[in-house]
Amino acid sequence: MVSIRHTIWIVLALFLQLEAQALVVWFDGVHPISYQVPKKSEPVLTIALEMWKSDMLQVTGMMPVATQKAKVQVVQNKSLPADGFRLYVKGEQIIIEGCNGRGMAYGLLELSRMAGVSPWVWWGDVVPEKKDRLTLNEDFVTEQHPSVEYRGIFLNDEDWSLRPWSCKTFEPAPNTQIGTLTYKKVFQLLLRLRANAIWPAMHPGTTAFFRIPGAKAMADSCGIIIGTSHCEPLLRNNVDEWDAKARGAFNYKVNREQVQKYWIERLQEVRHSKNNMFTIGMRGIHDGSMEGYKTMDEKLEGLQQVINDQQQLLRKYIGAPEKQMQVFVPYKEVLELYQKGLQVPDYVTLMWCDDNYGYITRLSDSIEQQRQGGGGVYYHLSYWGRPHDYLWLTTTQPGLIYNEMREAYDHHVRKLWIVNVHDPKVAGYDLELFLDLAWNIDCVDGSTLNEHYRAWLCRQFGEQAGQRLFPVMHEFYRLCGERRPEFMGYTQVELDKKKYNRGLSPVGEVPLTAIEAANRLSAFEHLKADIIAIRPYVRPELADAFFAAVEYPVFAAAAMNTKILDSRNSHRAFEEIRSLTQRYNEMNGGKWRFLMDAAPRELPVFGDVHAELLPSAITPHPLPIITNACDFAEASQGSRTIQMLGHSMNAVALQKDGWLTYRFVVETEGDYVLQTALIPTQPNDNGDLRYGVSIDGGEPVIFNLKEPFRSEGWKQNVLRGQALREQKVHLSAGQHTLTIRALDAHIVVDQWHLEFRCC
Repeated sequence: MVSIRHTIWIVLALFLQLEAQALVVWFDGVHPISYQVPKKSEPVLTIALEMWKSDMLQVTGMMPVATQKAKVQVVQNKSLPADGFRLYVKGEQIIIEGCNGRGMAYGLLELSRMAGVSPWVWWGDVVPEKKDRLTLNEDFVTEQHPSVEYRGIFLNDEDWSLRPWSCKTFEPAPNTQIGTLTYKKVFQLLLRLRANAIWPAMHPGTTAFFRIPGAKAMADSCGIIIGTSHCEPLLRNNVDEWDAKARGAFNYKVNREQVQKYWIERLQEVRHSKNNMFTIGMRGIHDGSMEGYKTMDEKLEGLQQVINDQQQLLRKYIGAPEKQMQVFVPYKEVLELYQKGLQVPDYVTLMWCDDNYGYITRLSDSIEQQRQGGGGVYYHLSYWGRPHDYLWLTTTQPGLIYNEMREAYDHHVRKLWIVNVHDPKVAGYDLELFLDLAWNIDCVDGSTLNEHYRAWLCRQFGEQAGQRLFPVMHEFYRLCGERRPEFMGYTQVELDKKKYNRGLSPVGEVPLTAIEAANRLSAFEHLKADIIAIRPYVRPELADAFFAAVEYPVFAAAAMNTKILDSRNSHRAFEEIRSLTQRYNEMNGGKWRFLMDAAPRELPVFGDVHAELLPSAITPHPLPIITNACDFAEASQGSRTIQMLGHSMNAVALQKDGWLTYRFVVETEGDYVLQTALIPTQPNDNGDLRYGVSIDGGEPVIFNLKEPFRSEGWKQNVLRGQALREQKVHLSAGQHTLTIRALDAHIVVDQWHLEFRCC
């Protein structure tokens, strides 16, 4: 009779044998990884191959070698969707099939990810862990293709970050340009993030992209499509390239010949390049209204002429306009002209915008969704302008990015997604999340955002550190959702210059009591202590990566809050920010010198200043009890909780006619103020943004969150990340119900609370 112990050993041996058979080893710790790529392929595959080989050298200590019978084989498969790839095991080989050059490149860099290489290996100094063995299951297969056809970034407001770093540190230049080598590093990051498009930097003082020798050729070699922003028609950078002395006014009404000649020059320059995206229409030199046209009717007629003429120019110098990637951005008064009857060719992509603070203002309606050119979104993760810039840290809540971009996708806005960043390094996780969604809209949903971010932290800093970091950084996003660090002075920009120096209001009083300020400062101090405790779990070679992505934003934001809210320690906090910034710029032997500026535009909030707090309120009644939207008793079908969104970090998105019901108990009969707090979304269907609030099934009070763009109400909403509405209610002692119902689409509930009013 066979003993139980003997049986166990037999089963274990069989299991180990099956496990060994189920794995294909593509690095054995002894021999370098072998690879084979097509002899003829697009240059982007060569770029990706060099990146992959460098990755493998870091991971294995050996440079991969090209052989005929290779472990890793890259081939083209044109039957796959555009930019798509399939990665699978066949026998003892790993096969990477790509639809085109980019598809093969994405597949090869996917293998880097699977070996433990972060997309931020260079930009984030995320040094990969050494491996002595790399394997894949023998049945492994992944097939991927983009949800959005064109996916990329707009380098904007680069004056205090990317530009000085490029021209002073990375590739010193006599002028203020972002050089070709810098753009190459940006393009490589885009490839790692599975993006394929860029609007190059165009701010005053930055050399135009097409004036940088080799920049366009570098983009072509990296498979990156070049476009331009809404105010730069036909790949022209008007700020740097239009010479008024030589060409006259940038006025199509009186100077059409010179303007057309200006456009034709660029079209002739790029006519043999395939990687072009043509923005059409016309605005002033730097995002002002078209020159020479006064009334809306005149502007409509003038803009229509511009668009019609641009189609003819494209036909003559590039090819059939209906076969070109063209973009029209209905922005500011241009949106009014579009709604007034402007005729935009059906094959042109309509690109919608957010309000500069992450809330999309308009999306394609049912008719526009049928357009051949489809729809696009221009989104912001940084911004210069009213009510206040945010050009220091990137703290947009991940839940907001997800909610808005999912809305866009569900409105069939799937042609082009561009996100505004002042610097890709600082944008970090938010940028990756945006591009992850563009690549695979189903990579995350409202209920899995926490896990997506946790996985990102673990990939960057290791499992032990990442797991411990998640609650810390989750709380950081919550605090910044209440008030971004740049907004802590409760100041505004672009005000009346006759009243305010440079149009900037000074730091004065802030609407916080001493108790509220102390609670906020205490929360930040706890985050700092937690981060110090987590440091030992981070591999020493990741110290710079950890400082840049975790320590600097948290410690600097904490110091900003201390500087503004604690007069006793204000100057010390000011000096701490300067010291932290100096350390950032000296990381990795000075690799990032001049990249971080802790005082963009020298706004008042960045000065050696502090604010005056409101006197503490003395009341015999307890402080308001805040209820988070996710703590509902009942919810209509289709209601969705969105993690990492709102002051609650669990806001609830409602469908039209959807509702949430809450039960609560009142101990004392009396008059109360009921305040509801919603995410300050925009009515992206060009309609209203109404919701109703009823107590105990009574007649609902109807509110509308719609605010005129740049009104004071809108400004306060985006500064605090909530839209607040109040109503007076008389409540008897006992149990009650509260129902919040969405009367329109795009309603997202964050919190509500009752406050007793004694008189």
